[in-house]
Amino acid sequence: MINLRKIISVCILSGVISGFNGSVWAEALPLIDATASHSSSVPSLAPIIDKVLPAVVTINVEGSKEVGGGNVPFFFGDPFDFDPFDSRRSYERPFKALGSGVIVDAKEGYIVTNNHVIDEAKKITVTTHDGRQFDAKKIGADPQSDVALLKIEGKDLHAVAYSDSDELRIGDFAIAVGNPFGLGHTVTYGIISALGRSVDGGGNQFENYIQTDAAINQGNSGGSLIDLKGNLIGINTAIIAPNGGNVGIGFAIPSNMVKSITEQLIRYGEVRRGFLGIMGGELTPDLAEKFGAQQNKGAFVNQIMEGSAAEEAGIKAGDIIISINGHKISSFNELRARIATIGAGSKVTLGIIRDGKEITKDVTLKKAESQTVESSNKEVNSIFDGVKLETATGKVKGVEIVSIDKKSNAARYGLQKGDIIVGVNRESVSSVDDLNRILSKSKGTQALNVVRGRMNMYIIIR
Repeated sequence: MINLRKIISVCILSGVISGFNGSVWAEALPLIDATASHSSSVPSLAPIIDKVLPAVVTINVEGSKEVGGGNVPFFFGDPFDFDPFDSRRSYERPFKALGSGVIVDAKEGYIVTNNHVIDEAKKITVTTHDGRQFDAKKIGADPQSDVALLKIEGKDLHAVAYSDSDELRIGDFAIAVGNPFGLGHTVTYGIISALGRSVDGGGNQFENYIQTDAAINQGNSGGSLIDLKGNLIGINTAIIAPNGGNVGIGFAIPSNMVKSITEQLIRYGEVRRGFLGIMGGELTPDLAEKFGAQQNKGAFVNQIMEGSAAEEAGIKAGDIIISINGHKISSFNELRARIATIGAGSKVTLGIIRDGKEITKDVTLKKAESQTVESSNKEVNSIFDGVKLETATGKVKGVEIVSIDKKSNAARYGLQKGDIIVGVNRESVSSVDDLNRILSKSKGTQALNVVRGRMNMYIIIR
């Protein structure tokens, strides 16, 4: 039987199939071709793996977790002081776990892994590819991005170099190296399936994952995702596994994000998150159309926080942020993760669509006082049921919310007494009749431009 997978792999690795980036193959092919066996001229990834394997380590952790509940086994406490119905009782339960890690600085012995691999560990043991074992010291960890940094004291260590994850493209080849199921160093390969992913229920606040179909399983957490040059493009962190095994959907933390976090942990002992100071949500086709954007990817700015970096830079509610430092972003979640990771005090250039035109704004990020910046989008039905509206008579022209039922959709969404609606989408509102007219003719998503005190914001109605 003809092995089509083998034929396609040979064609791809040999550069027979046209349309690939010539510079990538020019650098990768010498490594690949050098591994042709003495009995065959078939290319191999072995030289790339030989370069990376010494930098990938196995991590064993030991510790104990407090377990609550009344059903405490006798051997964890005094059998004469045991009440099986006392839910306040707790005991320490020992645990062992394993994962993977990547040496990123051979001289200093720094190792990157996932926070969830070493969380609550009292003892961390690192085993290198050549079988040496080291006690590891935890330098720091960032649970919100699931990155942790360890340090070992050892000679003749090997490190993997960082690649620029902002340059990745969907379809690029990816190789995963780790320690699945405790089997030892294991290599799988695939492609980059998607970029800028977040995972519902993933538990991490700042998610900007690389998605790959390279097989990732339990124990791969903290291991490396590399490119055809043998450089680190991500740290494997999560999978979607309906049946507990690999189904070709794995996720990795981008290398640029990992590098920024670890550098902050080394320098400051903590992660000093960058803070832009906006509330926002995803750019939908409806919003894109109503605000003059020719694309459906980006972050819609609902509200600018007073005194924030965004306000000082001149960013406004209703702006659509489409890029950071020239790199396109696809979602509000990606914007949030990138800004938070870049670090306080950093200067960034944001690409923005305003009134249908592209502009740029230079922003100096401030330090986040709060780690939570959530999308304010919520689904509502009849937004003004239970709301009394009157034409505003003060300095601000529009429609004022005079009273509002606390149980109404508008209240649950976030509208408040005293808010003044000054526009819908990009049309000005000067009276209740104006508001009714615009809402009656406009279908789909609506963007209410609201003035609240000194703040100007957009509230999105779906």
